[in-house]
Amino acid sequence: MHRRAFIGSCASGLVTVGTVVEGQPASRIYRVGILLGGTAQDAAPLLRALVEALRVLGFVDGRNLTFESRYAGVRLERLPELAAELVQLRVDVIVTGSNPFVAAAHRATLTIPIVFVAAADPVGAGFIASLAKPGGNITGLTTDASPELFAKNLGLLTEIVPHLTRVGVLRQADRSAGGLAELQAAARKRDVVVEVVDVRDLDELAGAFSTMTGKRVGAVIVFGSVFYLRRQELADLALNHRLPAIHVLRDYAEAGLLMSYGPNLLDLYRRAASYVAKILGGTKPADLPVEQPARLELVINLRTGKALGLTIPQSVLLRADEIIQ
Repeated sequence: MHRRAFIGSCASGLVTVGTVVEGQPASRIYRVGILLGGTAQDAAPLLRALVEALRVLGFVDGRNLTFESRYAGVRLERLPELAAELVQLRVDVIVTGSNPFVAAAHRATLTIPIVFVAAADPVGAGFIASLAKPGGNITGLTTDASPELFAKNLGLLTEIVPHLTRVGVLRQADRSAGGLAELQAAARKRDVVVEVVDVRDLDELAGAFSTMTGKRVGAVIVFGSVFYLRRQELADLALNHRLPAIHVLRDYAEAGLLMSYGPNLLDLYRRAASYVAKILGGTKPADLPVEQPARLELVINLRTGKALGLTIPQSVLLRADEIIQ
């Protein structure tokens, strides 16, 4: 989002929130629960974006807002325990990330509002009834700009990888199938075979790449954000197996994947602030439509391209929002 547009949206949000907050007790301090993976250091840039946007909306950490943060590291089995802690603390809202984190928060509470920032296919995952009318206690922002996003990722790979006839899809095993049907339809039109490889545990990443190499795939599309904490390992495996790979988040291209095409995660956290502010102002999550990213960016890691022996066509380079040299 352009800076001017973001400030404008925050300013309009401030008017709405300010009107509601005037009716609240002056001494009220709201508690925001954070449920994420990794460590506080890993999450610092994302939370900084959230905190700064909340400040614009009149919610200031240490003044009328406090944060209760819980981080699972790479041990996703701890999520139920951490979500339960936030519920016991009676936080006013829980901010979380991708599908495994949303699922843990959802199982822990059906009453405390939950704002997700990077859920994939939240309708198919069973988190909400629909994008327009979420229902229940969950809403937020999805990484899915449209079901065709992964088909567009395939199109980019076919422009860059010569004679691509077989593509691997690396996917979290319990992820919903949103986007896969559109990808397969696009692949059939291009005479490309799709090989889906499901990963049930993050420690299976190395085996998954060996499986894809055995299936003779020429490139990889990574589904979902559960691999976020292992994106460096994922990028190293892709390079070691000589596989050009793409993800929707730029963070993966920065880690060493060939490219990314999708939303900016920092932008999503900034925009999540308006959801938190409205909920703290009294709006129910059920009445807040889920937002899809309006702006997508193409990031190309030219270093990885050279290491893979690929020549990126000028037509693709000209469309890139950023090129990592």
